[in-house]
Amino acid sequence: MALPVPNLDDRRFQDLVDDAKRLVQQKCPEWTDHNVSDPGVTLIETFAWMTDQVLYRLNRVPDRNYVKFLELIGVRLFPPTAARAAITFWLAGPQTSTVHIKPGTQVATRRSDTDEAIAFTTIGDLPIVPSRLARLASTLGGEKEVRDHTEALEAKTSFYCFDKVPKPDDVLLIGLSEAVPSCAVTLRFQCDIEGVGVDPENPPLLWEAWDGYAWSACEVDRDGTGGLNRDGDVVLHVPKSHTVSVIQQQRAGWLRARVLKPEPDQPTYSASPTINGLTAFTIGGTTEAVNAELVENELLGASEGVPGQGFSLKHRPVVPGGAAAILEVSGVDGWQEWTQAQDFVDSKPDDHHFVLDAVAGEVQLGPGVREPDGVLRNYGAVPPKGARLRLRSYLIGGGGHGNVARNTISVLKSSIPYVSKVQNRRAAEGGVDGEDIENAKVRGPIVLRTRDRAVTMEDYEHLAREAAPEVARVRCVTAGDGADAGGVRILVVPAAGSSDGRLRFEQLVPNEETLQRISRRLDGSRVIGTRVLVEPPVYRGVTVVAKLRPRASANATRLQADALDALYHYFHPVSGGPDRTGWPFGRPVHVGEVYSVLQGLRGTELVEDARLFGADPVTGQRGQAVQRLVIEPNALVFSYEHQVLVEGA
Repeated sequence: MALPVPNLDDRRFQDLVDDAKRLVQQKCPEWTDHNVSDPGVTLIETFAWMTDQVLYRLNRVPDRNYVKFLELIGVRLFPPTAARAAITFWLAGPQTSTVHIKPGTQVATRRSDTDEAIAFTTIGDLPIVPSRLARLASTLGGEKEVRDHTEALEAKTSFYCFDKVPKPDDVLLIGLSEAVPSCAVTLRFQCDIEGVGVDPENPPLLWEAWDGYAWSACEVDRDGTGGLNRDGDVVLHVPKSHTVSVIQQQRAGWLRARVLKPEPDQPTYSASPTINGLTAFTIGGTTEAVNAELVENELLGASEGVPGQGFSLKHRPVVPGGAAAILEVSGVDGWQEWTQAQDFVDSKPDDHHFVLDAVAGEVQLGPGVREPDGVLRNYGAVPPKGARLRLRSYLIGGGGHGNVARNTISVLKSSIPYVSKVQNRRAAEGGVDGEDIENAKVRGPIVLRTRDRAVTMEDYEHLAREAAPEVARVRCVTAGDGADAGGVRILVVPAAGSSDGRLRFEQLVPNEETLQRISRRLDGSRVIGTRVLVEPPVYRGVTVVAKLRPRASANATRLQADALDALYHYFHPVSGGPDRTGWPFGRPVHVGEVYSVLQGLRGTELVEDARLFGADPVTGQRGQAVQRLVIEPNALVFSYEHQVLVEGA
């Protein structure tokens, strides 16, 4: 709770006018006309209005003092965090040499009459490596024996890519001339229509890439072959762990198509597809980008050779990145690196430390403090007089507006040879607006009580948010009994979101760098003997199957879309729940809530039926219909493939 702020003078305009009129009666009894039409009353009201403005400014003094006290105890506003998106750069055609997408490449959404363009900047180097088909083979039913089809392919002889009647774990092995990590590869098949029986939109096939230790799943961008049943292209997005390896004494960048055990009601192969020809080439690549602008090697100024100097950046606020900022100070031996610190409490006179205020955009060097014995002690080193200072790189921008929908980033702000278009295949996520002063005022007493030590659960949650302000929710719970007694678990929910409320399960898993940053922060603040485990919470999938009767004037198709959106938004771990602040931890789900959500839609005449199922978001298995879905005390719900049937849709 924030400290109470006193009102130094609670008089307002009418109070001042009334006081003045009472004084007139006492001091000037001959003045008897006190109506608003009297010129003297007009003067009284004018001065009362001016005095009211002075009182208003006077009452702002406690707020200013309170903010200054917060600064004294080290409270700083949390900066905005930048949304992140995977950007795919598509080539105009196959290339013979590597195309490099350099860090700092800018892409953006399209500008419209109502919306400004939202820019993203790539943060890593992306080599789009050319490749071609080098080997082709297959294995049957998980057997180790490899059948080589390379010679048959070169001789243009047809062959079965699986067993004559395919069975689970039959594999088609494709060897590329090079490893293509983070690249998009086109496999151009010439096939006979022999693999009958499968659904072309949902074939029982899984495409994978070898990373040197295991097979990792590839994302299928499109499958024009309908499950290897006709001529067409299969475009795969290869994971960044792909590497060259040796299979059956053949060195290549290996991909494979594996026949899966069909799901219930999923048709499978009754005959193997026949391959007449196959070519492969690289057609694009994917790299990560942030909703921020990269600023590099910005000169801050020259040192005056005294402690406590501050330097302002040209741009602000600074978006926190994965690595700490690096300050460079010129010297006789070139540029010397200085390390970013949280504060100067533990800094020694020779430590090259600095503090970066991300919101204010200021670099602060260590102060000098005169001790009681008269000795001036420096908390951190002081650059020599005349030394130049520069910040190696930092990001500016961020905010919630960067959480754009999928396929909205389509503008390449500077042309790159051989690149035809860009695309974000998934929605950007993780953008959070910066903290406002009112929230900082509420946080001030918590900081004062915590004093950088984690004792209570609220202390752990506060320090975790301080270490990673970009996360959406943090919850501290006890680790358990027995061998786990004495430990705490920090459950971290990332700021995952999308315009339609739909989430992929992997969006709810915070990245490893965030978890490690929180762990390092809490490890230095925990009570001795306390074990701290930082991890995501348990997610329990929930599936709703409902049937609606629309109103006579309602559009059935529109109602179906609205119903699905309402369910995905309500059962959302970050922005759902009754209060729209995220589904409460451990709160059970009642089928009555489903009726309430669906009946509240404008076009709903009647919710004829609604059923609630528990689902495993990892395996996809669905349980029995229940009236009340109970979840663990520290678990959250996750919408998993709701189904709504509307009459007439």
